[in-house]
Order: sequence, then C-alpha cells, then structure tokens
Amino acid sequence: HEDEWFYNNVEYVFRNNLMNGITDTTFDPNGLITRAMLVTILWRAEGEKQVNYAMTFEDVDLDGYYAEAVRWAASENIVKGYSDTEFVPDRNITREQIAAIMHRYAAYKGYDVSVGENTNILSYSDYSDISGYAVESVQYAVGAGLMHGKTENTINPADNATRAEIAAIIQRFNKINK
Repeated sequence: HEDEWFYNNVEYVFRNNLMNGITDTTFDPNGLITRAMLVTILWRAEGEKQVNYAMTFEDVDLDGYYAEAVRWAASENIVKGYSDTEFVPDRNITREQIAAIMHRYAAYKGYDVSVGENTNILSYSDYSDISGYAVESVQYAVGAGLMHGKTENTINPADNATRAEIAAIIQRFNKINK
C-alpha cells in the first residue's frame, strides 16, 4: 500500500526488474530474504552476466534459479561461502552478510568504499555483536546510508532481513552511486 514506509523501494526494485513478487500479485515485503535471493538481485542489476567459472560450492543446485548468479558473484569475489564448498543459498541472510556483500559489490563496481572508514559504529550498543569479517562492511553500509540501525541504538547484525529492507538497501545503493 502507498502508505507503507517501503512502498517506493518495492516499486523501484519491481519496476527495474531487480526483484519479483513471490506470486503474480504478492510481493511479501515482510518475508525474509535468502542469500541466493540477494545475489540474484545483484546479478540482475548487472544484466545477468554469464561467466565461465568453476564453482566449488557443492550445495548450489546448478539448475536452480540462482546458480548463474552465485557463479558470477563468486567469480568476482562479491560472495564468499560458509566454507570453500558451502554457499548455503537457502539460508536467510543476516544484516552483516548484506553489508559484506554490498561492500564487496560496491568495490567490484569501482565505487568509493572509503565512506565508512570514519563511521562510528561504536554508538550502537550491540556493535560488539558484529562479526570480525563484517566490521568494515557494516561501517561502509552505515556510512554510505545503505543501512540504518534497527533502532536508534542497535544495528542488529545477526538479524535476518526482510524483502522490504533489501528493496530499500538496493534503491539507496543505486541512488548514491548514480
């Protein structure tokens, strides 16, 4: 509905063919998003590039809608797995994982990722919950304005993200990098 905080974000990603509905008439803004879904959104933004890259992720279904997206993102070091052989495509994605992927994607695009270097994430009471690998990425995501705290005082790095939240992050990313 037009009065929802995410309406313009959802309209943007849908209009630009970055995200589809879960049915022909339902977007499910409060539904959770998986790792495979986020990678597929970025792959669509890149024109669904095909790459010749031997993936080591044994849990990626090569016939799955997301297989070529993961292949592309892995070939460009935009995504990393839980291990060398596990991508875990159907796991709901966490906020810190989103920050890490968007940070790597911005670097892949050649955008300035130094914006987060001076971002004070210590102001969030749960900053110590951010995994070591994701600290710089969360600083980037917050500093660039892609991601806001779940509350004024918390970033909630391990929380899963909704489809509406991803739509907002994608639109913000594209807006600041025009």
